[in-house]
Amino acid sequence: MRTNYLFTSESVSEGHPDKVADQISDAIVDLFLSKDPEARIACETLTTTQLVVLAGEIRCKGVYENGEWAPGAKEEIEATVRNTVKRIGYEQDGFHWEKLEFINRLHGQSAHIAQGVDAGENKDEGAGDQGIMFGYATDETPGLMPATLYYSHKILERMAADRHSGAAPFLEPDAKSQVTLRYEGSLPVAATAVVVSTQHKKGYDENDPAKQAELEAYVKKVIADVIPPVLLRETEYFINPTGSFEIGGPDGDAGLTGRKIIVDTYGGAAPHGGGAFSGKDPTKVDRSAAYITRYLAKNVVAAGLATRCTIQIAYAIGVSKPLSLYVDTHETGTVGDDKIEQAILGIAKLGGLTPRAIRTHLGLNKPIYQPTAAYGHFGRTAEGDFFPWERLDLVDDLKAALA
Repeated sequence: MRTNYLFTSESVSEGHPDKVADQISDAIVDLFLSKDPEARIACETLTTTQLVVLAGEIRCKGVYENGEWAPGAKEEIEATVRNTVKRIGYEQDGFHWEKLEFINRLHGQSAHIAQGVDAGENKDEGAGDQGIMFGYATDETPGLMPATLYYSHKILERMAADRHSGAAPFLEPDAKSQVTLRYEGSLPVAATAVVVSTQHKKGYDENDPAKQAELEAYVKKVIADVIPPVLLRETEYFINPTGSFEIGGPDGDAGLTGRKIIVDTYGGAAPHGGGAFSGKDPTKVDRSAAYITRYLAKNVVAAGLATRCTIQIAYAIGVSKPLSLYVDTHETGTVGDDKIEQAILGIAKLGGLTPRAIRTHLGLNKPIYQPTAAYGHFGRTAEGDFFPWERLDLVDDLKAALA
């Protein structure tokens, strides 16, 4: 296993056009699940200059049944979209929550998909799609996430908080970050490069050196607050390297749901099955199985069974039982990977990792998804009903199964 190398991860802010789309899609998921915990949602969002378009398939009691919208449902959907854009902070000439055009092209779920997914008299509920999903955990950070992604997220979270509070009034919503760390012995020892590109008010660029210096000094201060000083001794900084970033968000580039799957997961430190999360109800195993594999991998590392763990699971549409489960502790395990696989499958409360068992164990049929749609789905604090896949309540079960 290689132990001396450079590795890089990036993050994007809540105002990035793709993240605007993700947050809108998950706001729609939350809206429907708040009406019907068994709702089926596959909502895709397109954002561009003064335009938001929804497309996809739904089934929701009291909202959309038998091909008809309930009274007021369309208006509530539009209000949800506009409120999401307003919360992010877009009140610009090219993208404004109140002035944008909204088009709703959601329609009913395919009956052929429904018959494969729904539980029947003689069968359990099937997976909402075929596919492979991965979960990962590493002891690099307290949240058991890759350090490169962890710091990339934290930089942008801090900048967004300062923008919302007024502490950084020169910032606009769109931003990207990127952190490169040098690893020795599989742990980070130095941040060799940090890149931050942030949308800003007019004037904070090369045309006004004093304001540009103010912006750069602010960003460097955020970086210094987020990344431990011991890692910043040889850092090269790239702050708005193009010089100006006034036009951003959906006005600067079109956004689509599901285009930031590596930002959403592990920053490239682990494989990805290819399926996006946002806009999907938890019967879609692209989402729920990715959450359970993260939960399993995190508990494996937290139990001291490994310092790194990757878990893969696979499903077929309409079939409840997973086709395979694979554990890889990257030669850091204290027991054999096959024994961990057997232990996971033998834990009764996991229910054989069927889609229904996953949703029941993690409590996924709730409106908990919009907070996941910016700054990563993993490594977040499990509070209340939110981010239940970050819980460490399987540690004792794993230890007992392997005793």
